[in-house]
Amino acid sequence: MSMSQQTLLPVYDHRPGTGPTLVFLHHWGGSARTWDLVVDRLVDRDVLTVDFRGWSRSSALPGPYTLGQLADDTLAVLADAGVTDYVLVGHSMGGKVAQLVAAVRPAGLRGIVLVGSGPAKPAAQITPEYQEALSHAYDSAESVAGARDHVLTATELPAPVKAQIVTDARSVTEAARTEWPLRGIAQDITEHTRMISVPALVVAGEKDQVEPIDVLRDNLLPYLSRADFVVIPHTGHLIPLEAPADLVEAITAFAPGDLETQLETGYGRP
Repeated sequence: MSMSQQTLLPVYDHRPGTGPTLVFLHHWGGSARTWDLVVDRLVDRDVLTVDFRGWSRSSALPGPYTLGQLADDTLAVLADAGVTDYVLVGHSMGGKVAQLVAAVRPAGLRGIVLVGSGPAKPAAQITPEYQEALSHAYDSAESVAGARDHVLTATELPAPVKAQIVTDARSVTEAARTEWPLRGIAQDITEHTRMISVPALVVAGEKDQVEPIDVLRDNLLPYLSRADFVVIPHTGHLIPLEAPADLVEAITAFAPGDLETQLETGYGRP
C-alpha cells in the first residue's frame, strides 16, 4: 500500500487481546465510540472499532461513501492493523457493510454478527418518500434528538449517551450523511449475502422500529446459509447503547475468545 493510500484509511482503534478479533462496524449516525459500552465489557479481548469514511474522525476523507467503498475500507483497515483472525460485528448500516465484506470470503473471517442490521433485501417500507424523509433525520441537533427519542430507542439512556448520539450523528460530511438514506438503504445485496459461507448470528431488538424482528426474519435470514437468531428483550434499534450487556453475552456465546474456548473444551487446563 502506498503512503498516499495509507493516509486515506479511516481512523480506527485496535486494542490488543485474545482472539479472534471482534471488528465493530457502526450504524448510520454512529462512530467507533458507539461501541464503547460493549468494548468496555469485553475485557482482555482483541477488539477493533472504526469510524467509517465521512464520519466522526474520518469525516475529512473524500468520497465515495457507498456501501462498497465502506466494505473496501474495512478490508484495508484489517490489513493495516494486521488482523488475520476475526469476527465482524455490524450494526444497522454497518451490518450491511459486514455482509458485503463477508461475501468476498476473506481469509481469516470466522463469523459475522449482524445487530439490527440493514437486511439483504430492502424492506417494503423503503419507498422513495421514506428515503427522502430519512435523509433529513439528522439535519439538526433537534431532529437527531427527535429521531433518538421517538424512533431509534425504546429505553431511557443516560444523559451523556444521549448527548453523544446527537454529536456523532452531526459529525459527518453531508455527502456521507445522505448516501445511506438516498442509496445504500435501498440497495439489494441478496446476491452478495448468499455468498457468505461463515456462521452468522442475527441479533434483533424486541422493540426495534428501524429494523423490526419480522424484517430481519423475512429479508435477511433466508439469504444466510448458517444463521442463528437472537432477540434482545425491551431494546430498540440502538442495541449497542441500550443493551450492551445482553449484546456482549450474545456475541461471546457465538464467538468465544481463545481462553473461553479452552475452558469449555478442557483444552489447555493444567
